[in-house]
Amino acid sequence: MSATIRLTRETAGIELQRGIFEITVDSKTVGSIKLHDTVETPLEPGRHTLQIRAGRYSSRGRSLEVANGRVASFRCHGATI
Repeated sequence: MSATIRLTRETAGIELQRGIFEITVDSKTVGSIKLHDTVETPLEPGRHTLQIRAGRYSSRGRSLEVANGRVASFRCHGATI
């Protein structure tokens, strides 16, 4: 069995950085996400580091631990006005 990471991209204002964001887990690209989308990606249970990138910009690495059969959910957004 595996674990899942769920990422939702929302914004409450106008995003300065638009377009598609790249999703990386443990420094490996696992997918991409557009504004107002939700993406689910399977991964091995255990400790991981999540990061979002858009061109030369990136978020800080976010540490997470997810158990077998569980879902870790996160929300993200670009810089807003």
